[in-house]
Amino acid sequence: MAFKNSDNQPKCITSYPEQSIDWITRLIGFDTVSRHSNLALIDDVQAYCEQLGLTVAVTFNEAKNKANLFVTVPAGENAEIVNGGLVLSGHTDVVPVDGQEWTSEPFTATIRETRLYGRGACDMKGFIACALSLLPQAALLSKNGQLRRPLHLALSFDEEVGCLGAPLILADLKARGITPEYCIVGEPTNMTMVVAHKGIAVYRCRVHGKSAHSSLIAQGVNAISYASRLVGYVDTLAEELSDRNDNDALFDVPYSTLSVGTIQGGTATNIVPNFCEFTFDYRNLPHMTQDDILAPIQAKVAELTAQMQARSPETGIELLQEVGVPAMTDDDSAELQQLIGALVADNKRHKVAYATEGGQFTNADIPTIICGPGSIEQAHKADEYVELSEIERCDGFLQRLLQSCC
Repeated sequence: MAFKNSDNQPKCITSYPEQSIDWITRLIGFDTVSRHSNLALIDDVQAYCEQLGLTVAVTFNEAKNKANLFVTVPAGENAEIVNGGLVLSGHTDVVPVDGQEWTSEPFTATIRETRLYGRGACDMKGFIACALSLLPQAALLSKNGQLRRPLHLALSFDEEVGCLGAPLILADLKARGITPEYCIVGEPTNMTMVVAHKGIAVYRCRVHGKSAHSSLIAQGVNAISYASRLVGYVDTLAEELSDRNDNDALFDVPYSTLSVGTIQGGTATNIVPNFCEFTFDYRNLPHMTQDDILAPIQAKVAELTAQMQARSPETGIELLQEVGVPAMTDDDSAELQQLIGALVADNKRHKVAYATEGGQFTNADIPTIICGPGSIEQAHKADEYVELSEIERCDGFLQRLLQSCC
């Protein structure tokens, strides 16, 4: 995709940052915590897009209570490319506010001094607001024949609980023969360019032992004891991962990680526990796979299960995968990086440990980068906020991006 530098284009785009503030306020007003429906937000955005004369595609989850939205601003008449184009991608769901002490209503946008507060302000309704504010300008350029290739907006559901919505968008695009050339995921990066991120896999391990009185331990199989051996093994693997010679120093955490997050088991001190459960996550560098840790852990599970069943056949260990989000690679995004580097103030290439939907786009052969307003350090916290200056920067970035396509 050969973008033109904005300096070679007429100044056909005007900045309207107040529109983005209005849209953030509107979007935050929808309680789209992942356990709730996002349909009210999707319906509102769909009506807005259709008023602009744009065709909207909606894909639903199985329960039909959540939806993705994909809308295309088509290339103008006699454009260079009528398929392809660039996707601006964001997720509509947000994390819960339960147990957090907010100083303002989390689902009412509040401006205090230089910051806009509200759940999703930075993660990531700020970017979505800027993208929606851009659509009228893009639609006008398309109508006037100035847009050389399509511009797409993709809004997904359930990113926060395992990136569940984006695969449905990608499957629908494939079925419709739409092949975007590039994607920008607007997760908060302080408007710097993230070119790669780790993958994540979450596992739940259930250890089934056999109860007995603690004075008769030989009659029982202690589920907590066997779980602790497996936890220790996971920690040993984690240390080995940090010492590999193929780690990547460009990542904020330069090695793949393993981390045990929760554990529970037992009913009383004087009872040999018959059940223990723990969870752990694996965050892999893009060149590594889940098999790098799954194969040795499965071997250890088999070894411990054999020991347990030698004492009581009905015992054993289950290992279940709950989440799997692929890493985002920078293998094919050099041209996109060059464009984005010319449009942002800081063109340094960053790589990060957190996961996004970007890995799903790169797995679908769509080169992707992450660039959006706000700081990831503010995400998921009480009094989540985005600096108003970040919204202004995002507005300017997206308008320069649009200008490079017209």
